[in-house]
Amino acid sequence: MGLTFTEFFKMKKILYILSSAALFTACDSRTYDEISDNTPITAPVRYNAEVKAIVDNSCINCHSAGSFKPLATYTDVKNNIDGIIDRIQRPNGDPGKMPQGGSLSQTQINTFIKWKADGLTEN
Repeated sequence: MGLTFTEFFKMKKILYILSSAALFTACDSRTYDEISDNTPITAPVRYNAEVKAIVDNSCINCHSAGSFKPLATYTDVKNNIDGIIDRIQRPNGDPGKMPQGGSLSQTQINTFIKWKADGLTEN
């Protein structure tokens, strides 16, 4: 015996209601700033231990050795720290925002700021 049309329709309606409820409860209305980790960095930040990995993963594709404004070495990054901090903190949509086509996390931005405040230590 199969389902009658009325039973099938009721079952289909219940499935729609349950899936809609699941979808709405899964949505989160908090902003990126509210959910991003903005915990202050308390440990000293060093180039080789923390900063270099960010540069290698997010900057070096465009700023390799021999490029305009290279960031391939500790000295390159150290000498350009003010410009880097300015560019990575710009709002989305600003044509000078770096990295192009994306954004660093607030923790990564805080890492650059803390590194500068700590004296731009290499090792």
